[in-house]
Amino acid sequence: MESDRSELRWGVEKRLEFIEFRLFWEGHVNRSDLMDQFGVSVNQASTDLNRYIGFAPDNMVYDKSARTYVRGSEFKPQFLEPDASRYLAQLRSVADGLLDREDAWIANLPPYAAAPTPVRGVNPATLRSVVGAIRRSEAIEVKYQSLSSPEPRWRWIAPHAIAFDGFRWHTRAFCQTDDCFKGFLLSRMLEVRGSGESDKSAGDDHDWLAEVTLEVGPHPDLSETQAKVIALDYGMRGGKAKIKVRRALLYYALKRLGLDTAPEARAPQDQQIVLINRDEIFSGIRAAGAPEGSK
Repeated sequence: MESDRSELRWGVEKRLEFIEFRLFWEGHVNRSDLMDQFGVSVNQASTDLNRYIGFAPDNMVYDKSARTYVRGSEFKPQFLEPDASRYLAQLRSVADGLLDREDAWIANLPPYAAAPTPVRGVNPATLRSVVGAIRRSEAIEVKYQSLSSPEPRWRWIAPHAIAFDGFRWHTRAFCQTDDCFKGFLLSRMLEVRGSGESDKSAGDDHDWLAEVTLEVGPHPDLSETQAKVIALDYGMRGGKAKIKVRRALLYYALKRLGLDTAPEARAPQDQQIVLINRDEIFSGIRAAGAPEGSK
């Protein structure tokens, strides 16, 4: 029986990860699960299960009455670290139609719902042009509608990255018109025409490369019990949590977390967390100004 993971082929290792995923989250796995998920034969599925037992003999036992392998009482992950965020992301992807049901590793989807998010109208051809410019380190000319001007106008930008602020997709780019790096909403790019050379790169975008650390803690006006609950929600230690964010996305991060206003602007039960290093963070924002995509 194989015991050296370094000798495993990629496909074999993925199937062993799948076995472990099912054992941890569902509590059981059998040959038909592997056959349905990966299209392998009965013999291959049996070989994979036996191979997994060779690596982790205490992780599963065969239940004759249920005719399936079940999670062992001494289960310890060997091939992947159980990650709640990845499980929930897969659940959301299936529920939102981004991942086909048959491609998911979750056997029995729990009922799921989410607060609706408005669909942002990103044109596929526009996204293709932006991604292409990033790959080729080129500039492109875009017709962009900013809320700071009444009419759209053409401008040359040299995009180097894609960013998501929690609601909208942006490209981080050097704007040749304004001679600085900015974030541009993909949905506000009405047309793209022409491309050309650019001497700017991500290495020149200091706000993109620099990270800012937000220190957040429970709202001071919450009760001790309420504060403990909020600390658990955010994984706080010592009464605070540290959240790293690119300085170029700081404006959006604060807005999404509800930290862009003074703590007293809302009731403690609504605000819940406060920015401990507020003076430090907001002095940096005043120096940088609001990003283009927010206007």
